[in-house]
Amino acid sequence: MGAVIYHITYVLIRFITLFPLGMLYGLSYPLFFVLYVFPGYRRKVTRTNLLNSFPGKSIGEIRKIERRFYMHLSDIFIESLKSLHMTESEFRKRYVILNPELPLSIIDSGRDVLIIGAHYNNWEWFISMPMSVPVKTITVYKPLKDRRFDKMMYRMRSRFGMILSPMSHIVRDIISCRKKGGNLIAAFIADQTPPRGDIKFWTTFLNQDTPVYLGPEKISSRFGMKVLFINVKKIKRGKYEVLFEELPEEPGSKNEHAVTEAHTRRLEEIIREKPEYWLWTHRRWKHRRTNTDG
Repeated sequence: MGAVIYHITYVLIRFITLFPLGMLYGLSYPLFFVLYVFPGYRRKVTRTNLLNSFPGKSIGEIRKIERRFYMHLSDIFIESLKSLHMTESEFRKRYVILNPELPLSIIDSGRDVLIIGAHYNNWEWFISMPMSVPVKTITVYKPLKDRRFDKMMYRMRSRFGMILSPMSHIVRDIISCRKKGGNLIAAFIADQTPPRGDIKFWTTFLNQDTPVYLGPEKISSRFGMKVLFINVKKIKRGKYEVLFEELPEEPGSKNEHAVTEAHTRRLEEIIREKPEYWLWTHRRWKHRRTNTDG
């Protein structure tokens, strides 16, 4: 049965994605209805996250952000499907990296780079980065339980040369890549919630006690990597501009967790400016800080 469902789904997706993206956006509206109206997708989680993050906003303002977010989420779903068969030229027009010279100059100096991003705007299209920044790039990948869909997603995310590594193997795979010669870029999405047993650091983020992964900071410090933040701006539907930003703190600085605080503060600034583009359905605050957490 699993194989049948996979093949039907794959054929359907392949057929749908043959159409231009502009036409596919027509599917965003019924998808928005399903996600936001009926049956709805994590509406309670989204509303709670927004209310707690912006206590100064009225319920009318919260609902406005909420509706815009679910419309954007619908578009992201369509754009992610389309990326299965988007050409290089389409990616170059729709996902424009404004300053590829910044990571390239760091690589040319003989230093590796660690890029920190978030579930903000279209994070899936970052798979096209090796086209504009032609450097060996490795990123964390969470394998799917269904091996057929996992293979499809793996093929999609690696089609432009991105090296995918499960979280449990990332350090080993970075070492392996370095041994093969040449400098590299390691890319992380850093706004996930750590499992309770892995929480080592708490900060205040969007008005709430928030645990943050220390992995990117530890890896950058261990390998002497320069840390860059990736700021993805939505220019219009299906068009994004990407800016690499230097963080004010360096790995291994005397201020413990300085890099983690720096990228968390930068993401917070961006979310406050355009909150509808962050992934509010994520259970970011499912863990509560206790007296023993420090």
